[in-house]
Amino acid sequence: MLLPEAIEDFFLARRPKKHSKHTVDAYRRDFRTVQRQLGIVLERQVEEIQVTDLDVRTLRRAFAGISHQSAATISRTWSTWNQLFTFLVSDGILQGNPMAAVEKPRVPKSRPKAITGEDSISLLLQVAARGRTGARDPWPERDLAIIVTLVTCGLRLTELLELQIRSIDGPSGDRVIGVRGKGNKERTVPIEPEVEQVIAGYIETRLRRFPGRIAADAPLFVANSGLGMKRGGLQYLVECLYREAGIRSRVPAGALVHALRHTFATSLARNGATGTELQKLLGHESLATTQRYVDASAREVRLAARSNDAYRALRDVLPND
Repeated sequence: MLLPEAIEDFFLARRPKKHSKHTVDAYRRDFRTVQRQLGIVLERQVEEIQVTDLDVRTLRRAFAGISHQSAATISRTWSTWNQLFTFLVSDGILQGNPMAAVEKPRVPKSRPKAITGEDSISLLLQVAARGRTGARDPWPERDLAIIVTLVTCGLRLTELLELQIRSIDGPSGDRVIGVRGKGNKERTVPIEPEVEQVIAGYIETRLRRFPGRIAADAPLFVANSGLGMKRGGLQYLVECLYREAGIRSRVPAGALVHALRHTFATSLARNGATGTELQKLLGHESLATTQRYVDASAREVRLAARSNDAYRALRDVLPND
């Protein structure tokens, strides 16, 4: 069997899982990355590579060709190819999975990329509420609603963009936002009356800008054109607000919209939320993923560390104010 055919069969078999487009695109990128290296190693066109050509030595050389990438990227790519070979073995196309002999990098545990500074969120909300200076067509009500939703619901970028008008449900005072997360898994996140008020204010201004009935399946957040906001537009908006609030330097490298999700999670963990509660709110499949927020913020751990006799001794030698 040709490798491209095997990959398409793999996607066909996984269709009942109803992966999101984002997930499928990520799988395809992982396949393409290594397929290019396999073409180089085997000195043939990718379309001509047979599944039986992929022995341990060939795969090791192909993965060596992507060694310049981050450990996290290589590890994810390894997992994608491991799933492909597991599928081929289960379908009787191959007798064994060669990926077991291909080294997988160990990914160091990363700390949450939350925004630093106790006043950062306050500054951000103030800027969003008053409107960006110099914006050609300011829409502060929309900008504030976006930031408020991100910091009070902990949504991923894609989750926010996929929200619809009907995503907000429930009686006043007990409303929730229905979110479709990774793997098309659905969850609900409660929103408090203050958030309801901000979103309602935004909807009022939207109706003034674009008169007429808003369909239930219309995007919740739209660009100034009235069309659903896109990924790049949301990222640009959030970065502009960071800069105007003077907190861009407080946002960890590699995070932008996602920093608000991490800030949401660390804030809840710091104020006593359990790992199980955070897992439900964040839509994590594994509690281990959620645990890093608790580990980074747990008061009990800090108090335990503070009980060290060295701190008492240190207080004795420090000058009194």
